[in-house]
Amino acid sequence: MGNRMKARIEGIGTYRLILDTKCHLDLVKCLYVPECARNLVSVAKLDEVGFNLKIGNGAFSLYRHSYYYGSGTLVDDLYRFNLDAMYADSLFLVEHGIGNKRNVHDDCSAFLWHQRLGHISKERILRLVKSDILSQLDFTNWDVCVDCIKGKQTGHTSKYPAMRSNAPLELIHTDICGPFDIPTWGGEKYFITFIDDYSWYCCLYLLYEKSQSVNTLEVFIDEVERQLDRKVKVIKSDRGGEYYGKFNESGQCPGPFAKFLESRGICALYTIPGTPQQNGVAERRNRTLMDMVRSMLSNSTVPLSLWMHALRTAAYLLNRVPSKAVPKTPYELWTGKKPSLRHLHVWGCSAEVRIYNPHEGKLDARTISGHFIGYSEKCKGYRLYCPNHSTRIVESGNARFIENGRFSGSGESRKVDIRELQNEKFTVSTPTQGGIPTPSVSTQIVVPFVASQSRDMQGQQIDTRNTQSERIRDEPSDNVQFTNEQVIPQEMALRRSTRQKRPAVSNDYVVYSLEHESELSIDKDPVSFQQAMKCNDSEKWFNVMKEEMKLMDVNQIWELVELPEGSKRVGYKWVFKTKRNSKGNIKRYKARLVAKSFTQRDGIDYKETFSPIFKKDSLRIIMALVAQNDLELHQMDVKTAFLNGDLEEEVHMDQPEGFITTG
Repeated sequence: MGNRMKARIEGIGTYRLILDTKCHLDLVKCLYVPECARNLVSVAKLDEVGFNLKIGNGAFSLYRHSYYYGSGTLVDDLYRFNLDAMYADSLFLVEHGIGNKRNVHDDCSAFLWHQRLGHISKERILRLVKSDILSQLDFTNWDVCVDCIKGKQTGHTSKYPAMRSNAPLELIHTDICGPFDIPTWGGEKYFITFIDDYSWYCCLYLLYEKSQSVNTLEVFIDEVERQLDRKVKVIKSDRGGEYYGKFNESGQCPGPFAKFLESRGICALYTIPGTPQQNGVAERRNRTLMDMVRSMLSNSTVPLSLWMHALRTAAYLLNRVPSKAVPKTPYELWTGKKPSLRHLHVWGCSAEVRIYNPHEGKLDARTISGHFIGYSEKCKGYRLYCPNHSTRIVESGNARFIENGRFSGSGESRKVDIRELQNEKFTVSTPTQGGIPTPSVSTQIVVPFVASQSRDMQGQQIDTRNTQSERIRDEPSDNVQFTNEQVIPQEMALRRSTRQKRPAVSNDYVVYSLEHESELSIDKDPVSFQQAMKCNDSEKWFNVMKEEMKLMDVNQIWELVELPEGSKRVGYKWVFKTKRNSKGNIKRYKARLVAKSFTQRDGIDYKETFSPIFKKDSLRIIMALVAQNDLELHQMDVKTAFLNGDLEEEVHMDQPEGFITTG
């Protein structure tokens, strides 16, 4: 610039001036500088191309080879070209005597009209030209419009031909469905499916949380690889956190599921974010399963909380029926055997089932009423829901199914209510003899009975049933013995309690029972240091071991010394324990270092032992004092407590492996 300041050049091109003489003056290599307040023309550049200027009396004339081009006048100490009037109005915007440069538009540009018409398509502009609404346009400058891509881009998935597997376990599709608003009796809210791409055989597992997918995957792989004598090669899933992990600028941060696949040498395929259709096999199977579950529940009267049995039955049936994707049934391609459908029955239909009962009486009924809810997985039998039995979910191979929806001889179908587990009170009404009512006996008599409480392992309420009261109803009134034979002049309505009774068995007991029953899906804790370092959670076990060693160092448990002569050292052992919550999910890992003191001898290496015990009487006294004095009681957990005090004897122990200090 003239003031030696720098300005940004936005563009370089040819600029045409139309003078008042209708002559054109093309300014080649013209610089577009938005920061410049005026449009300046270099006289030196005009001289280079052969123009001559004659200046005088506040005006100038422009010649080239003695041909007159145009003129200009002096304005604000600068000479300004006299331009054509029509063109000058479109070129300059006069504000306080200062001219602002504007772009020269080409009205024949198709791309310009594309922008003017709100970025419509090229085909619609051609229709406007064909209809003579627009004049002929130049489409040579039509290029890719980035603004159209930003505003009109839609979801697009490349449809490549599907590559089918040639053998079982070459490709496994998986997906997790849930959570559901109605949990199962065991508390599961999710289910995961594994579908073989070759046979479309589906394996289904119920989950409490999505984090259990890793344990379930390990169980599935161990089972199918042992049964088919093949190896799983590829597993395809969506990009959910339970499968993929996390993604950041450095790439994938694999989660437990992805790490397990890497440890087994299994390739993982993931979908692009926001494209569940790329995992269409698993997504479509989950939809088909849920459609069947809703249909089966709609056709039955069993509680909705039994949907997991309907889900297992739907997966069982889909494995035994043909599909468009495979030439044979999935069961036949998976096992090499044709499936049998003769044992199938309508899900939820009524059934009379005979259950083994060693205490069955001569006059007792041989069967109990129930509903068919599925097929046994590990035995040849059926799974039935019997609401009047102590164990409501039973398995039996001896059952008669009533698939027409009505009991033989009954006038109405059985009604199953979700709230059927509430306790009931029974009353006995005295019948009449020969049509004459007995005046000295109340029509409503309270009969004492013994309620049999049944505990359901699925965490439901206590179901109290009274079989004795039903027998008393059918007996004549003469057999009813009364301790007081005084005539009751009028009926006395019994006062019934509306308070809901709580189960006698704590829910914690059910939780621990479920934990022991589901040991198949829970990893076993390592028993040695080498085993802990080889398992999938080796990093977590090593961290808790370092924390244990740090606590012992802070509490000054030992000193590193040379082994004296004549002394023997005892060994050590790491005790590992996985702490879980009530739903079976991992809460934390725990590791403790203990000395093998059983190698010492009583009277030589030690004289007395101490066992930390706690008397319940002490707790009762504390609770009584708190209640009497209206105090607040707080509970705390000491992470590392040493109740033995100072150790007078010297015990020499080996340094634990992995934490050996030399020197």
